[in-house]
Amino acid sequence: MTDYFEGDQRSMRERMQAGDLYIADDAELAADSRRAISLADRYTRLWPQDPGAAVELLNELLGAIGADTEVRPPLYVDYGKYISIGERTFINYNFTALDVAPITIGDDVQIGPNVQLLTPTHPLEPGPRRDKLEAARPISIGNNVWLGGGVIVLPGVSIGENTVVGAGAVVTKDLPPNVVAVGNPARTVRELDADA
Repeated sequence: MTDYFEGDQRSMRERMQAGDLYIADDAELAADSRRAISLADRYTRLWPQDPGAAVELLNELLGAIGADTEVRPPLYVDYGKYISIGERTFINYNFTALDVAPITIGDDVQIGPNVQLLTPTHPLEPGPRRDKLEAARPISIGNNVWLGGGVIVLPGVSIGENTVVGAGAVVTKDLPPNVVAVGNPARTVRELDADA
């Protein structure tokens, strides 16, 4: 295997956090990921019986979560700690948030079932991809956004406040505030009145 990191003394975590290529099966990162998967699994099992105790687990799993926010299980994350969710946000079942890079979700956001926020990227070239290199780009979801069921948001995308993304859309590039976007790739089909 090629030494992609010759002369770079940073850890894989430091490389990952900088948005540079790194190897995800590094022992330290793998331990962090197993911790997150375990907490998410415990959250899923505890939520139906004791929602209050489940919220304590969610606070332990995520980087930040605002007041009056509800996340219905199951929830799937890479690390959890790189996700921040604002106040009064509702996230429906089967939410997948691969937080190799930061994922920021604003206040009053509505996220439908089976939504995926995917920050990881992989090289197009076969050799580095075979050698398990990856990187990531952050995702930002503005205040009062609604992501319909099955929406997929790709690495590096920002969605502006009040925007609605129709069910099943694949968001490949930034969306401005106050629009409705649908399709694959998602495209703006209507503007919204921000004062309505």
